[in-house]
Amino acid sequence: MADRVNAQQTDVDLASIAEARALARRARQAWLELAEFSQEKIDAIVDAMAAAATACAEVFARLAVEETGFGVVEDKIQKNLFASQKVYGFIRPMKTVGVIARHEDRRVIEIAEPFGVVAAIVPSTNPTSTAIYKILIALKARCTIVISPHPSAVKCITRVAEVMEEAARRAGAPAGSINWMTTVTLEGTQELMKQREIAVILATGGMGLVRAAYSAGKPAYGVGPGNAPAFIERSANVKKAVHDIITGKTFDNGVLCSTENSAVVDEPIAEEVKREFQAQGAYFLNTAEIDAVARVLVTPQRLPNPALVGKSAVYIAGKCGITVPSETRILVAPLAGVGRDYPLSIEKLCPVLSYYVVKDWREGCERCKQVLRYGGMGHTMSIHSQNDEVILEFGLHKPAFRIVVNSPTTHGSVGLSTGLDPAMTLGCGGFGGNITSDNISPRHLLNIKRVAYELTPTVSRWDRAASSRPGLPSAPAKPAPPTGISAAVLSRRIDDFLSSRGFKPEAAHHTGVGIGSDPTPTGVRVGSGPTPTGVGMGSDPVADPMAPVAGPAATNSKPLDFVCEEDVRLAIQAGRKLVVSERAIVTPAARDLGEANRIFSIAPWQG
Repeated sequence: MADRVNAQQTDVDLASIAEARALARRARQAWLELAEFSQEKIDAIVDAMAAAATACAEVFARLAVEETGFGVVEDKIQKNLFASQKVYGFIRPMKTVGVIARHEDRRVIEIAEPFGVVAAIVPSTNPTSTAIYKILIALKARCTIVISPHPSAVKCITRVAEVMEEAARRAGAPAGSINWMTTVTLEGTQELMKQREIAVILATGGMGLVRAAYSAGKPAYGVGPGNAPAFIERSANVKKAVHDIITGKTFDNGVLCSTENSAVVDEPIAEEVKREFQAQGAYFLNTAEIDAVARVLVTPQRLPNPALVGKSAVYIAGKCGITVPSETRILVAPLAGVGRDYPLSIEKLCPVLSYYVVKDWREGCERCKQVLRYGGMGHTMSIHSQNDEVILEFGLHKPAFRIVVNSPTTHGSVGLSTGLDPAMTLGCGGFGGNITSDNISPRHLLNIKRVAYELTPTVSRWDRAASSRPGLPSAPAKPAPPTGISAAVLSRRIDDFLSSRGFKPEAAHHTGVGIGSDPTPTGVRVGSGPTPTGVGMGSDPVADPMAPVAGPAATNSKPLDFVCEEDVRLAIQAGRKLVVSERAIVTPAARDLGEANRIFSIAPWQG
């Protein structure tokens, strides 16, 4: 008997493996055509698929609840519409074909290139909404897709794929753009992920599946458990905070990975918070009841019991032998710690909430870290507070990549009640062993090519050695030196400085400060060449310094007592010489430029 069962299982595994291989090849062929579509054709396909999914949102929800036994039809309708309307509205304007950006300042052009075939693993907890979402973002990025449904949700996921595939084909998508496995086993799913035709993996599910995705040798976006804590700080609006936590915890009976799993309460408001929870339908378990729920809800592997996942609080209490009021919305388990000794501190995927009281926000910060480390690293948490400084501290120091403020984590994390990118796959980043911390969108299924023009010519050491050869690149020319300040301003500053030291400006002209640096009997020599009177300009002797300066070069009638670089530049441009007094102050830059252009004439000393 056992041999017959094993043989049958082997046959199913082989059939699943064969189907995975065939679908991967089919999707690859379709992708070769889809990748060449224009933006207009891609958008028309996405429009048609979203409209078809929206029209069937309720049908899909009922199929999911009937097949899996998880969740609430009304909430699954909302999740389906979130995928077909809000996610669609977010991705619809995205440019995913051809040139998607031009950076003129850097002379870079960005061009979108699709990854290729997507292997999409779809869970049983959110089957139809996740399928809608993954099909939409894949085809928006010009990627074809092969879906591997969870074995307990094959029928409802298949129906979603059929409806969207029909709509896509009517809009012009190639046959084989959307594919789904109907014979699903673990071996078949693993074979799919390893196929050479698969370019990227979108894995949503348990940690075992996510690890398998990362081990397949392909780029992969994997998302694991959430175990999100919610901190209620003393400044919070208690009524709203409790309402948000219960709303998130009961949405679809808590099956989303980002739903609240723990409430961490600031001690000064603990009694008020407890009263508010009870007023809004929470039942607080006593110690014996906590043990009873833990025995039934948590498996020896520290995983939630599938028989209770997505069930109501009243149903769970009954299965655990506990009598609760019929209007009970959640079961609350006050705990003293986190970890294996406290089974209900795990991610529970149902309306059971662990509950902690802390003395202040710092202790609350540490408790939230402990909860996240026990199965939710990198995922999501929330804080309910009016204190922006405390909120920022949580943002800075918590190992979660979605810090939802004053909103349910269930709704805030996926972008339903916040400004985050709308998505059903939430990256957990390095904290959670994922490649990204983003909410996954079509951008993550694109590679970006960049066309980059030269901005700065490159010169090698060989080019410098042979820089005289024609045709070789040369280093960029040095920028022109700054022109500096005007002569009048500089002269005034020098006079002010000398005055501050006890010298009068007019006396400064007779203190022996000159253009050169060699002292002479009359002061300081202008240049270094000797002259009969001890006054020179460069190496040119002045035969008769007492003779008047004549000719067109002598344009300034009164000898200058101060010369700056700008004076020399203007003189060079005008083709004239500068007459300077024997004791003139000449700036070093002006002296160098003037001597190089031989424009200085020295006026005779007047005594």
